[in-house]
This record gives sequence, structure tokens and C-alpha cells, in this order.
Amino acid sequence: MDDPEFREFVEVRYADLLRTAYLLTGSRDVAQDLVHEALLKVMRHWRRVDEPMAYVRRVMVNERASRWRRIGLRELLTSAVPDPVGPDTTDGVAVRDELLTALDRLPVRMRTVLVLRYWEDLPEAEVAAVMACSVGTVKSQAARGLARLRNVLASASTGRSMATGRVIGERA
Repeated sequence: MDDPEFREFVEVRYADLLRTAYLLTGSRDVAQDLVHEALLKVMRHWRRVDEPMAYVRRVMVNERASRWRRIGLRELLTSAVPDPVGPDTTDGVAVRDELLTALDRLPVRMRTVLVLRYWEDLPEAEVAAVMACSVGTVKSQAARGLARLRNVLASASTGRSMATGRVIGERA
């Protein structure tokens, strides 16, 4: 299939999709595989897709959940984030590393809710639609996920964000 609209969508949104996939999987290689599989599935139905980003996110979430069920406990995510391309000494990198490490320790469903809700900044209703669950489930998973993130971050380094000095999830 050689559809210019699909090609343009991939060129424009690939980096966003890859970032989301990385946050969902915790691995650069697995994230690339996840995006490629999702795009292959979406390409087959491209003419019928109304909201491409929402549809691709949904496919990625479903594919990630399917892989997790197939692989189960044999999959082992490491807490180490891949080395950055170049040296970066900003405080944001340390905070990001701390947060990604903490995200690695969450269950897949909880991690998915937090990534879509807070990183992708999707409303609860849209997260619920992407995950095929209720808004209440999204709210409870988000609350539990934030609480667990706070605990993990607190055990690692008093739970304070280096950049802001605030507890993760705390309102300014």
C-alpha cells in the first residue's frame, strides 16, 4: 500500500509514537517493534480510521497487553535506562531517569494509565476508551499508580523531584 496520507502521518508522528511505546515498554528495541507492529495493523485499515493517533495508541496498548500476556513473567524489564546519545548534565535528566526507573516497577496496566493520562496528557475518558475500560478504572489505576510511584521514589531518594522540590503528583 502506498498511501501518501499514511506516509505523512508516519513521518510526522513517528517520534511521538516511539516515545509513547518506550514509556509503555521500558525498552528502546521493544518500543520500535511495538510501533512497527501497530503501524502495520493500522495501515490495513487506514481509509476507515477517523482519529489516527487515538487509533494507533489503542493498537499499541492492545499489542503491549497481548505481548505481556503471552510472555508473562518471563519478561524482565531492567531498571537501567539506556545510555543517552550525548552527555547531558541537566537536572531534568536525573529526574526523568528516576521517574522511568520507578515506572519500570509498576504493573503494565497501571503504567499504561499513567503514561496515557499524564505523559500523553489524555483526558480520563479517552484513556478509558483506549484501554477499553471504565473511567472509574482509569481513575483508580491512576491514583494507585501515583501512590506506588511516590513510594518507590521515596524509598530511592526521599520522594522529592530534584527539579521542582515537590512530591510527584503533588499540585503546585
